[in-house]
Amino acid sequence: MEDDSRPLLASEPTGESSYRGSTDSLDIKVKRPFHVEPRNIIADEPQERVSAEAAILNSRVHYYSKLTGSSDRLLSPPNHVIPRPEEIYIYSPLGTAFKVTSGDQSSKNPSIITIFAVWNTMMGTSILSIPWGIKQAGFTMGILILIFTGLLLLYSCYIVLKSPKSIPYINTSDWEFPDVCRYYFGKAGQWSSLFFSMVSLIGAMVVYWVLMSNFLFNSGQFIYNYAHNVNVSDNEFGTNGSDKVICPFPDVHPDTNSSSLFLVQIANNNTDDSSFAHWWSKTRTIPLYLIVLLLPLLCFRSASFFARFTFLGTISVIYLITLVTYKAIRLGFHLEFHWFDHTQFFVPEFRLLFPQLTGVLTLAFFIHNCIITLMKSNKHQENNVRDLSVAYLLVGLTYLYVGVLIFAAFPSPPISKECIEPNFLDNFPSSDVMVFVARAFLLFQMVTVYPLLGYLVRVQVMSQFFGNVYPSFCHVLLLNVLIVGAGVLMAMFYPNIGSIIRFSGATCGLALVFVFPALIHMISLHRQGTLTWPSAVFHSFLILLGIANLLAQFFM
Repeated sequence: MEDDSRPLLASEPTGESSYRGSTDSLDIKVKRPFHVEPRNIIADEPQERVSAEAAILNSRVHYYSKLTGSSDRLLSPPNHVIPRPEEIYIYSPLGTAFKVTSGDQSSKNPSIITIFAVWNTMMGTSILSIPWGIKQAGFTMGILILIFTGLLLLYSCYIVLKSPKSIPYINTSDWEFPDVCRYYFGKAGQWSSLFFSMVSLIGAMVVYWVLMSNFLFNSGQFIYNYAHNVNVSDNEFGTNGSDKVICPFPDVHPDTNSSSLFLVQIANNNTDDSSFAHWWSKTRTIPLYLIVLLLPLLCFRSASFFARFTFLGTISVIYLITLVTYKAIRLGFHLEFHWFDHTQFFVPEFRLLFPQLTGVLTLAFFIHNCIITLMKSNKHQENNVRDLSVAYLLVGLTYLYVGVLIFAAFPSPPISKECIEPNFLDNFPSSDVMVFVARAFLLFQMVTVYPLLGYLVRVQVMSQFFGNVYPSFCHVLLLNVLIVGAGVLMAMFYPNIGSIIRFSGATCGLALVFVFPALIHMISLHRQGTLTWPSAVFHSFLILLGIANLLAQFFM
């Protein structure tokens, strides 16, 4: 009886279960019902916008509301009349349904959790290519470009984050960036945003396939050499007797000394004749072996099982940072500054190959297609801009730390800085135990993340074309075969993750980082009458930067 006397929209806490607290988010002075009957809707074909059960429940609420005075709570609606949170909607006379958000903030994350969620999501395979990108741009220019690109993508991500809120008279609480693109550019904007989002996802899956082939090959090589007491240390170089580095492909680095080239060729000739090398090849067999494991995993209806292992990404990044720190301490710093001249062991500080780094960084700092979703879980929405800026700062510092330490600690001489590989783990021999642990850990992490990426591709593609995320097993199998085939071909014929990352990053970044955010921002300001010439020139310059970034990749 005590519960029956409590009002529907009480202003004070009632101590009820969480579902009653959801009504606290309504205006307690107006006491709105959970739907407004759409009597004024004019349409060619009438349709039932509110179920019969909801209409009856609404009538009861109206009844109790008429009986209850402003100060009399004895006739307030009892608990069984109050709808549950999933049933609470406000229907406008135009037929639009607005869901009432829960007043319980326990499901929201504090700022620190939101910041590290963004950091963890942005940290990916690109971190392995940052030292190579700095080498391509030059040490000094690489650091400057990394800072500049991070600030530029932070600003464009800020535009994406606030873009739904700049749309007036429409409830955009559940919108994502493709919805915003559709609002401003119609179907063309929606389909183009889908296409470029697919470029980023499929590009990441191709990079994953190349890296998984690499890690599986080196892990198997380590186990084989350890079991058969094979010593391949002749092609390893270092500044002391404990930590070694290698130049895996000295023939493509003409500045490497001839002795390392000869020793690597000897090692390759000795292993190519064995049956193990024939069946355990990084490019000929390993990419095919992965099909047996990963293709069935991609066909699962749900990827919820693999989502439980996302924490491995954070652990792997922390381990990589620890590994880089340890190697830098052991190897020491090896730097010489030659501003424009190329020497035998060192690269210039400023190089014309710097667009390769900008392409890599465009994907390394790319989180624009999911930033709105990540920030919705932030408990204090007013701190979104601050938390996003802190997350980008942490990402930039992580990239700087790894890139600078690997480049500076690379032992030159005896090996040229040109030997730094797109995957810096390739510069360490397969016999290195710490690197073996890193490769094994990253391999397991990528095996669990790869089906998640495939699930995201399936959801977006199938829902757009068929209106169903799982239309049939044959549809899903055909899509997965195409994705896996792209990864296998790249791993067999072009296993250069640096080039794959920079091309996919520059392609998806053209639309989702530069063109769409800049255009949306200018159109929004123009409709508000606040667009100025400096703002128009700056955002037009961003679009030109995105176009130049993509075109430059084809000339490097």
